[in-house]
Amino acid sequence: MFTTALLSFALFAAALSANVRRDVAGNGGGPGPDGKYTIEAPGIRAKFIPYGASISNLFINDSRGVERDVVMGFDNASYYSIDRQHPHLGAVPGRYANRIKNSTFELDGMTYHILPDEHPMPGYPNGTDTLHGGPDGWDWRNFTVVAHTTDSITFSIVDPDGKEGFPGEVVSYITYTLSNMTWHLKMVAMATTKKTPIMLSSHTYWNLDGFQNPNTPLVLNHSLWLPYSGQRVGADGNLIPDGTILPNQPGSVNDFWSAPKQLGANFSSPEALGNCGTNCTGYDTCYLVNREQDGPYDWKETLPVARLQSAWSGIQVDVYSDQEAYQVYTCGGQNGSLALKQTQGFFNDSSRPRVTEQHGCVVMEVEDWIDAINQPEWQRSKKQIFEPGGDPYVLEAKYVFSLNATKTPYS
Repeated sequence: MFTTALLSFALFAAALSANVRRDVAGNGGGPGPDGKYTIEAPGIRAKFIPYGASISNLFINDSRGVERDVVMGFDNASYYSIDRQHPHLGAVPGRYANRIKNSTFELDGMTYHILPDEHPMPGYPNGTDTLHGGPDGWDWRNFTVVAHTTDSITFSIVDPDGKEGFPGEVVSYITYTLSNMTWHLKMVAMATTKKTPIMLSSHTYWNLDGFQNPNTPLVLNHSLWLPYSGQRVGADGNLIPDGTILPNQPGSVNDFWSAPKQLGANFSSPEALGNCGTNCTGYDTCYLVNREQDGPYDWKETLPVARLQSAWSGIQVDVYSDQEAYQVYTCGGQNGSLALKQTQGFFNDSSRPRVTEQHGCVVMEVEDWIDAINQPEWQRSKKQIFEPGGDPYVLEAKYVFSLNATKTPYS
């Protein structure tokens, strides 16, 4: 039985599915010369693009009163579809975020084969696994702008039956809203024709110094706190979940729950090697969010699921989410080939090339347990499998910014 909200969304989905033309609602003024849509609120300003429903710029004044652009992206919206090296910059990966083992899953006795796009090997030139929904996942496609005001923007997408191998059509809308020093996002998706897996996220790359810390271009001195994450998903050398749930022992490389610590604090530990895949030092790790221990909770009122802070800029972001996992990636795959935006970094300084270096950023993804569609014993089907007439998939998060809100010994 549809609630009023579900019925409204169903009608909206049907209109989009039928390719009914919709004019952009709101008074946001449309895209600027750079092809980006700007929204703003007190203490915060951001730019978004239809490609991947991506955030492209996020401006916060630091403790010195200097505006810093704290997320990665390109200078012009047109660059995203041209430069195919971009690593899902600020986008919404879908229809299933993160990895799918062997690019397959079973649903109601049927085996579905999703297009692979990761870990090629002899005989499998396109890869052996699927990352972020496949080679033409949502973060590689243009969404439709359906509403744009001065402080909010909504994108929509219709994902056809069979696209990338997934069953059934999915209709989704993504809404970003700014308020006082806060970025709020809401993602809603509905299966309209067949039962199908859905798991979304925001794949935003962060550097809270705007790559302008004169002491380092890296984020390894950013401090991270994950107060509910005493466990993580075990994975093999290709970062594919192996079915285990592992403890983050106090004081270990993966312990961010007992106290905040710098991202690079344990990089010299032997335990750090291989922590983000074979021969990789750092993090590309799915941490579980265990709030149920405190009884019934409102995700907007608990502790944040994550807190990232730069003592140099003074910028702190507290991440609140209704999701039950949190992926942290310290950009070990960056190699200096991705250019900074004109709003970031230094000019005329040969010692600081205008690129993103390895560990120059950190990705933090709110999401559910990764590859749970291949781990039925985790019992995540109600969180990840959706069908026509049922409840929609919903993800909400808010990123609350502050200055020097938490004292740490880090610099």
